[in-house]
Amino acid sequence: MVLGVTVYPLTPAPEDVIEVMEYDRKTLFFTDIFCRGKYPYFAERIFTEHGITLDITEDDRESLHNTVDFVAISYYSSSCATANPENGEPTGGNMTRDLKKNPYNPTTDFGWQIDPKGLRYTLNKLYHLYKKPILIAENGIGMIEKSNSNNDYEIQDDYRIEYMKRHLLEVEEAIADGVDVLGYTYWGPIDLVSCATAQMKKRYGFIYVDREDDGSGTLCRSKKKSFDWYRRLIDTNGRILHE
Repeated sequence: MVLGVTVYPLTPAPEDVIEVMEYDRKTLFFTDIFCRGKYPYFAERIFTEHGITLDITEDDRESLHNTVDFVAISYYSSSCATANPENGEPTGGNMTRDLKKNPYNPTTDFGWQIDPKGLRYTLNKLYHLYKKPILIAENGIGMIEKSNSNNDYEIQDDYRIEYMKRHLLEVEEAIADGVDVLGYTYWGPIDLVSCATAQMKKRYGFIYVDREDDGSGTLCRSKKKSFDWYRRLIDTNGRILHE
């Protein structure tokens, strides 16, 4: 799986467009190897400028020919790139600290920018490059939530429902564009410790877990409003997206 971060130029300045190209290569470096079985053309310059010499044997090259059958991505948000670090406001995303906020997109409690159309764009970009089915292995929204009673449906997380709905509608658009989307899985069904920040307060789940960052809590679990919505999404094979 690769991190599917959609990056736009902060301005139309050619330098910012080139900055986007350079950032995209951080992902394409790996997807080219996975999907095409060889290093991308721009790898040689990277190796040369960093003084890297690879002892690649013919057996190594042969092994690279065992390419993937599909591409798996995680997609949460998008950001902007600029050649001038003084321009723009930094994002709050833990994977995109060197990128900038897009003034046209809202943000979560943790500064991650919400951009459903960016998912359609990313799906099209990767499918155009590799013509391989794409699995959306992760997509979700982490927010600060607090339950005081552990009763089901106390947390009315309409923002999570709206997030999923808007992203899945853009997946429909990508499929209509001709992209072969293999599947979609939400991150994640139950609140858990964030692997990036070791926090419980960044809650993604349909199920609330009574646990705090300091380790306190009963570990009792309760359903959020999004629990039943996602169940209905599956039961109706997506028809509720158009209700």
